[in-house]
Amino acid sequence: MRFFSVRLIVALILGVTLVSAGFTYYQVERQRSALRQELRHRAEVLGESLSDSVENQVERGSAAELQRVVTRFSNREHLAGVGVYNRDAEPLAVTPGLDQLLSGHRDAVAVAINRRAGEGVFLRSGNTPVHIFALPIVRQGQVIGGLAIVHDATYIRARSRHLWWETFWRALVQVLLIALITVFIVRWSIEGPIARAAQWMRALRTGRITPSHQAPEMPFLQPLAREVQTFVESLHHARSAAATEARLREAGESLWTAERLAVHVRTRLEGSRLFVVSNREPYTHTRTGKAIEVTVPASGLVTALEPVLNACDGTWVAHGNGNADAETVDARDCLRVPPDDPRYTLRRVWLSKEDEDGYYYGFANEGLWPLCHIAHTRPIFRASDWERYQLVNQKFAEAVLEEMADTANPVLLVQDYHFAPLARLVKQKRPDARIAIFWHIPWPNPEAFGICPWQRELLDGLLAADLIGFHVQAHCNNFLQTVDRTLECRIEWEHFTAQRLGHTTMVRPFPISVDYTEAEERPADGSVFLDRVALLQELGVEATFLGVGVDRVDYTKGIPERFLAVERFLEEHPSYQGRFVCVQIGAPSRGVIRRYQELMWEVEAEAERINRRFQAGKWKPIVFLKRHHTHREIQRYYRAADLCLVTSLHDGMNLVAKEFVAARDDDRGVLVLSQFTGAARELRDALLVNPYDIDQTANAIHRALNMSASEIAERMQRMRRTVREHNVYRWAGSLVAELCGVRLEAAPAPERTHDGVSAA
Repeated sequence: MRFFSVRLIVALILGVTLVSAGFTYYQVERQRSALRQELRHRAEVLGESLSDSVENQVERGSAAELQRVVTRFSNREHLAGVGVYNRDAEPLAVTPGLDQLLSGHRDAVAVAINRRAGEGVFLRSGNTPVHIFALPIVRQGQVIGGLAIVHDATYIRARSRHLWWETFWRALVQVLLIALITVFIVRWSIEGPIARAAQWMRALRTGRITPSHQAPEMPFLQPLAREVQTFVESLHHARSAAATEARLREAGESLWTAERLAVHVRTRLEGSRLFVVSNREPYTHTRTGKAIEVTVPASGLVTALEPVLNACDGTWVAHGNGNADAETVDARDCLRVPPDDPRYTLRRVWLSKEDEDGYYYGFANEGLWPLCHIAHTRPIFRASDWERYQLVNQKFAEAVLEEMADTANPVLLVQDYHFAPLARLVKQKRPDARIAIFWHIPWPNPEAFGICPWQRELLDGLLAADLIGFHVQAHCNNFLQTVDRTLECRIEWEHFTAQRLGHTTMVRPFPISVDYTEAEERPADGSVFLDRVALLQELGVEATFLGVGVDRVDYTKGIPERFLAVERFLEEHPSYQGRFVCVQIGAPSRGVIRRYQELMWEVEAEAERINRRFQAGKWKPIVFLKRHHTHREIQRYYRAADLCLVTSLHDGMNLVAKEFVAARDDDRGVLVLSQFTGAARELRDALLVNPYDIDQTANAIHRALNMSASEIAERMQRMRRTVREHNVYRWAGSLVAELCGVRLEAAPAPERTHDGVSAA
């Protein structure tokens, strides 16, 4: 760094000196030109004046009078002398000593007489620079003589030299000051921050601190600072992954991690590429003022699939709905992500408002969503919505086919109920593609699914996939029963496959999970209580016990039933009035659908009614937070709560239950879980309830608050072991492995079956 400072200062000195010399030369030349111009003008004025004065004397040839005039004018500043000549350029009167100064330069007068015009020239007489101005003396249109005015131009050279020296010393002082200021700036703005950054990185490298410690400020080196921060985080993650892998290997465990998943998938793909299709995109660009911000939606899907896509340079095809999404893509509607370390491609598909209204809000969420959840909300099916649903699936299929055009034997993972026809559309053009679709919501019994007017078309599209995944085995059973009753195909219950038109589709359960991360620092005793107090103070509520619910405001989540259970609990156990509070985090969802608007009003009204009944002082039984919360904000509630209420009326899995368990590294907290969730099949140590049974849920709350610390710890430890071993990376690895093991079959010729559904 010292060598850098010296080199910088020397370079500055040389640079400033050269620039100063250039500007000085320019100034000197400008001054010299101005002085010369001034001297010419003075000579011309003096010449015109003398010409008028000596005109008569020249004509009469009066040498004495001419000499007197010449002598009188010769004492002017910088004037070396004056000479008066006849028409033949012979001297009539000359300032003493001027002949010697003009020796060899008298022809200037003759030239002026011959040209009948004034002539000025700068010459050097010996070592003396002079300016000679000669002009003819004219009387009545006739040249009768000539006049020479000679100025000593030495003062111009003297002034130029003075300017050179003055500028030199001024530049020298400036260079010294600039060098001193530069040394100060380098030490204060560059050397200091870099030295602190080096100490910070050394501490990180040696493990004395973690990346959570605030990085040193480097305002002058912001781009470098961002890259250093990214590099440090990557180094920390790599070190953590290596340590985790070594620990697992030492313990002989088979825990799935992001790194193990990446290696596993890369091996299974055998050089091919993975393509993912989902409605929601993994990165959204939004414009805030003049800046564009990148946000990552809170999604377990992103957590699970990013390591896979990173490992094989895959492509994620999704709906681009950020208001700045179109500004960040290339001509093919693609961009590389993640932003800090681009390793796979995001392809965006653009939908019109009519597309969204019909495909997403209409058929998918007013039709399929209530149909599959059987949550006592009537499904709405419109022919126009079905047409839009098919049209949007065709758009996505075209985008997928464009992206996999140069890939042999591509692997495609389709996500959720938005894309039931997609597998058929892709298989028609790319029979060499291995396709899996994961259905993230429940599959109802055949009688319920039969409500859908286009059930045959939906099933036909799904059965073009090589693998269909559900959360639990019961949904697999329902699906195959629905297929068996609706379409002409052969079901092999022993292998859980459906054969239709020469194509075999496997149906398997893959329980999705969360990213289970071991806490680096276990909270000290009492920290949970202190965090709970801080949270309640922020909410303006005083209480001793805290329950939490985290949901989208959706009619499948059983939020009104949860509030009724809290009310019944306080009725049955009045000693908890003033002591127990339930905080409901409710993210608004699908607000353009009237049923969701009505549900929001219903939830708010129920919370207000119960609070009016029981509220006293600074306590109220229910706090309803109706906004989106970040993952970090929600984690605080998970870690501070005595119990978590998950009372879904019907759910494919419900990851809130698993997130709560993963967050409780203190082995505290009780999970009250609906028996109608997929998570209830795995988390058997939760207090399982029927959310429709208000009394049972109220009793579960009371039991959770009175459970012994040892029982709470034992239950939580067993649940955490389950979530840890069956994490989201295991889900993704199992799904991809099963799909990559599919043996591709020859594509059948297009034909139409008797049930009216095209085989192609």
